[in-house]
Amino acid sequence: MIRTVADVMAVDLVTFHPDTPIFEAIRTLLDRRISGAPVVDSDHNLVGILSRKDCLRIAFVAGYHHDGGGWVRDFMVTDVKTMEADTDLISAAQIFLDSHFRRFPVMRDGRLVGQVSRHDILNALTAEI
Repeated sequence: MIRTVADVMAVDLVTFHPDTPIFEAIRTLLDRRISGAPVVDSDHNLVGILSRKDCLRIAFVAGYHHDGGGWVRDFMVTDVKTMEADTDLISAAQIFLDSHFRRFPVMRDGRLVGQVSRHDILNALTAEI
């Protein structure tokens, strides 16, 4: 049986709403020790992603200009690359190798169903060796 992304993805996700205060989102990422999270609208449609890298830019600007605040929608990346739940693990590994992303939101029938990371794929592939 060919294993897929759906077999190894995380399904208990931290997500943000576009109207979440940005410093609340940053605190959540830090407290939960996660590197990023999907942003979903009120209908649970994927509308963006917020990463620690995005947040580092915010903290830098806020510290430099003594200005801060805003909402997740102001800082999230909206051109989100995703992976389909039925992608096999070898193909998923290749997608990671061909990109700089550390994680991908996982979609099934246009809906967010999980998230897969480099760690998830590497762990699954080495478990089979």
